[in-house]
Formats: sequence, C-alpha cells, structure tokens
Amino acid sequence: MLSKRSKEEVVLLMLCSLSIPSILPFGVYRLFQHNWISAIVDLLIVSGILCVMIFVWRTRRIRVAGIVVTVFYSMGMLVSVYLKGQPLVYWAYPTMIAAFFILRAKEALAINTVSLLCLIGILHPVMTVLNLSTLVVTLVLINLFSYIFSDRTSLQHFELNQQAENDFLTGVGNRRAFNRQLQAICAKQELQGDTCLLILDLDHFKRINDQFGHMVGDQVLKQFCAIIRSRIRATDNFFRYGGEEFVAIANGADSIAAARFAEELRVMIETAHILPNYQVTVSIGVAKRQIDEGAEAWFQRADAMLYAAKLSGRNAVRVAPQE
Repeated sequence: MLSKRSKEEVVLLMLCSLSIPSILPFGVYRLFQHNWISAIVDLLIVSGILCVMIFVWRTRRIRVAGIVVTVFYSMGMLVSVYLKGQPLVYWAYPTMIAAFFILRAKEALAINTVSLLCLIGILHPVMTVLNLSTLVVTLVLINLFSYIFSDRTSLQHFELNQQAENDFLTGVGNRRAFNRQLQAICAKQELQGDTCLLILDLDHFKRINDQFGHMVGDQVLKQFCAIIRSRIRATDNFFRYGGEEFVAIANGADSIAAARFAEELRVMIETAHILPNYQVTVSIGVAKRQIDEGAEAWFQRADAMLYAAKLSGRNAVRVAPQE
C-alpha cells in the first residue's frame, strides 16, 4: 500500500500521477488535430512517466528513477518548446520546480542549469533580448529560491532525525536508533563478520535515585555514558535502551573479544569512583549473532545473559554460549 512507502516514493509517485493527466489531454488533442510530432512527444512523455511509476512501484528504487524522470521531463519540455516555440515556454516553470521535489538540491540545480542553457539557445532566435532576459531572470530566481528551500528542508530533516534518535539526557543513541541499527544488521542475508551485542545495566540504580535524588542519578548516567564512549571504538555503536539499561553493538568482535571488551568496561565503571562513598557497578550480558538469527532472538539471548549476570551477584559479565 502507498501509506507504507517512504516519503520519497510517495512524492515521486504523486508527481508522476499528477503529470499524466496534465500532459495526456494535450497529446490527445494534438493527435486529433493531426499535429503528429507534438502529439508523439506528449504521448512519449506520458508513456515514459508511466514506465517510471511501474518501476518504482515494483522495485521501490527511487534514486535512478528520480534522475530518469527529471531528465525525461526536461527533455520533453525542451523538445516541446523547440517544436512550438515561445507559447510552450511556461512548461519550464513546473518542470524545474518539480526537479527539486524529486532530486537532491545540487542534482536538481545541475539538470535545470543545463536545461536553461538549452532553452536560451532554442529561444534566442525567436525572442527579443528583453523578453528572453526576463524569462532567464525569472527562471534563475525560481531555481535559486527552490534550491534554498530544498537545501534548508533537507538540513532540517537531518537535524530532526538526529534529535529523534538521540537520548536527550546522555546524548547517545536512543531505543529508536538502536532498533533501526539492529534491524539493519539482521536484514543482511549473510553475516558480515562477527558482531556481538552487549546489554549493560547499572546495578541497583533505584537506590542511587532514592539515596541521592534524581538529579544525581542523571549525573551518574551521564558520567557512565562518558566512560563507555571513551572506550568504545569508532566502528561500535552505543545506545540508551531505557532507564539505566544500555546497549552496545561491537562490530567485528567474536565472543572472546566481546567478553574481554565487556570485562574491561565493567572494571572501568567499578574503579571510576562516579559517586563519593558509593560504588557504582554494572552487569553485562553478551551474545554473538548467529547465522540467520533475527533481531528479537539475538536480543533475547543477550538479555538472558544479563539476567544471569545479575543472578550471580551483579557486577559481572556473562557470555552466551555458541550453539
């Protein structure tokens, strides 16, 4: 269903859907007027747009499709202006604006710049310098405003995604970011090297909140994250799963390396003296991803190891056995 598709797919499909009824009537009218060349151009544009829609609907590959449909729009507009002259130049405005909805700002600007140069070459012999200059200036302004709007929108979208996937207190990735990363790893058909999941839980964190207050508890969480982030590699990922529970994904680490890594983290927290006269400790469960293992099963095995670490008295590391 359309509602389950990405926003990029929806935008591209909607633009194509709107373009067909906008162009098709002109093609049919010119066909009945025996204006064969213009009719063929219009019908080819409609056919091309329809093919792109079918391709995107079936494959969901919008990157190439977006470039193809934009180039197709631009070429159709240029051919129409070449055949009919100045009366059809107004198609340049929606064509160039549509490019910024389909492509990245720089890509749209590049294609529109080439189209504008071609347009100048086509219209120069049939328009006065003043009229052509007015047309060029308005098209340049439209592209400039569209570029600024598209670029700012993309930047805001990126910033919103960053905020939506960062924990507001600690600054590490949140549960949403973790779920997305875990699903991406498990979506791969084959294992891309060893990957281990570490679930870390601060021991008796409720006691810290009860004894020192929630503000101190927040500071403990921040310092805990700072210590962990100072040790993990650039290739690893670290997230706050919820409350005092955190998750690390150790890429390229087998069970032995991950167990050694987890033990090092445990010792770092134990010896960090995060709170005066109170020892903060952490329990850690570790599980290496197995072949064809789904995200939920993988997480449950690591969580079972965390539970085992807590049952053993906390401040411990437990590693899931390999099956």
